[in-house]
Amino acid sequence: MARLNLLEETRFEKVPVTVYPTQEEASIQVAQRIASLIRGKQAKGEQAVLGLATGATPVKVYKELVRLHKEEGLSFSNVVTFNLDEYYPMQPTAEQSYVVFMNRNLFDHIDIPKVNINIPDGTLAPEDVQAFCMAYEQKISSLGGLDIQILGIGRTGHIGFNEPGSAPNSGTRLVTLDDLTRRDASRDFGGKENVPTKAITMGVGTIFKAKEIVLMAWNEKKAEIVKKAVEGEISSDIPATYLQMSDNVEFVLDQDAASALTRFNLPWLAHDVEWDDTLVKKAVVWLSLHLDKAILKLTDDDYNNNGMAQLITEQGTAYSINIRIFNELQRTITGWPGGKPGVDDSNRPERAEPARKNVILFSPHPDDDVISMGGTFIRLADQGHNVHVAYQTSGNTAVWDDDVLRYLEFVQDFAVAVEDDNGVTRKIYDDSREFFKVKKPNQVDPEIVRTIKGLIRKGEAIAGARFVGLPDENIHFMDLPFYDRGKFSKEIDFEDDIQQTMELLRQVKPQQVFAAGDFADPHGTHKVCFDIILEALKRLRETDEWTKDCWLWLYRGAWHEYPIHEIEMAVPLSPQEVKRKRLAIFKHQSQKDLPVFPGDDPREFWVRAEDRTSETAGLYHQLGLANYEAIEAFVRWNFDK
Repeated sequence: MARLNLLEETRFEKVPVTVYPTQEEASIQVAQRIASLIRGKQAKGEQAVLGLATGATPVKVYKELVRLHKEEGLSFSNVVTFNLDEYYPMQPTAEQSYVVFMNRNLFDHIDIPKVNINIPDGTLAPEDVQAFCMAYEQKISSLGGLDIQILGIGRTGHIGFNEPGSAPNSGTRLVTLDDLTRRDASRDFGGKENVPTKAITMGVGTIFKAKEIVLMAWNEKKAEIVKKAVEGEISSDIPATYLQMSDNVEFVLDQDAASALTRFNLPWLAHDVEWDDTLVKKAVVWLSLHLDKAILKLTDDDYNNNGMAQLITEQGTAYSINIRIFNELQRTITGWPGGKPGVDDSNRPERAEPARKNVILFSPHPDDDVISMGGTFIRLADQGHNVHVAYQTSGNTAVWDDDVLRYLEFVQDFAVAVEDDNGVTRKIYDDSREFFKVKKPNQVDPEIVRTIKGLIRKGEAIAGARFVGLPDENIHFMDLPFYDRGKFSKEIDFEDDIQQTMELLRQVKPQQVFAAGDFADPHGTHKVCFDIILEALKRLRETDEWTKDCWLWLYRGAWHEYPIHEIEMAVPLSPQEVKRKRLAIFKHQSQKDLPVFPGDDPREFWVRAEDRTSETAGLYHQLGLANYEAIEAFVRWNFDK
């Protein structure tokens, strides 16, 4: 039976949930809890038995534990650890093994006795796996069970590698991994085909025996599955929902991971709220879409019967609220993304003047410009603005090895054809071919190969930008240093990247800056690129007069769009403009058909982009506004927040 919840705010939540502003703060608190447990056990002369997880989620917890050991004398001499899982088969020395992960992030930096470390063995013969799993269970039981179990959550809802279909009483065993789990791991392995299909994992029943269970989740990518685990019905389809049956569990989240919970996403359904303009717009848009009813058709009864009685009680009738929100949404729509000259711009998203603006579009990779906002890009160029595009990274990671050989073969044959063959290309070709034969998953390419892959993407980007209508002098390849440095080190300084960005901004002196604003992966390239731009602009705002008239607009990529209530500029596209955008995307041939990193969406990038913009247009129409072929959406950055 689900636990009794007496708090109005959390009445939709079936497990205790603690939300911290950032994952850093949350991680420190979890680490402190573990440290307190260890010290308490030490005082009693007892062992502390920890269940540990891997992946990105617990990294900062382990970092804080290492700090506590080195700076505050926390000893792990009385600690015994059991890891949740390990890929099978997997060598303990492999880069992707959880043995390497745990050693690198924790065990190599603390005083835990090596004999006290237990990680499932990925090298076992198939016939020995079952006996190992039984012994693993028995060893945990012999120590009195786990004192605390740390968990993450996968997008399938798995805990450990207990995938959908797992039983609540399952023990340690060999499992087959869900396809989505393997896709999520593909980057670490250099492609899904290299990800093992199986793993050894503690069972749900094993986890349940822990005296404390702490499930951690960070960033927006985890928000939907967290909502299902916390508020949904218990189901084998989402194994994390089994945790609702435990009296010893706590979900520890950052604000982004908690954002889909009812009390944050739809707070008016959970408790009385203070209605500001943003919340009113969000609520009215939600009500309209929820009822599949145009905004101007919503009635007082619709508000009263769907948890929004407080709104019309405090702010008037449905009629007046409907008109206000409808007008606000209508004013976001503009066919002039650079501003329409010579008109009253008080209710328009962009300024009318100057009529011809300096514009710079920052593209993290050499195709994000046309994929994410290609229609607006074309519109800005067509309307006579001085448009620049800046490709922040080379994108050389996302090129197939056989493309390198294909281009080298062309260069080699061309050199022979014009009687200019000196044998250099042949050697590069032979060396590259030999390297590719023995290349390991995720192995960093030699410099010359990285250069060739970067040149392939550079040529495609030039073709795309020229197709949009930009002169060559307005096409900039920044090749920010962090991108290649990140292939060799996790600790990166971004100062030279920031300085380079400042120089380009000073050169262009833009009235408009467009930047990628998809932050679901806080460690991804898009987020890093945005942070560099933001820091550059912040510094320039302290010294450079032109920045006072510079607006920063954010776009999102091919996967997700801004929620309707957040959109501040919606640029409608005609069928002809959609086709032109598609042709611009087609210039990026290395990313067509099957890109190196396709994500978990099988559609081609151009299809994803068109579906996204079509869906946005469809939502505007569903709300009762004009029916456009497609809409690209933008949010303006507020430097004062």
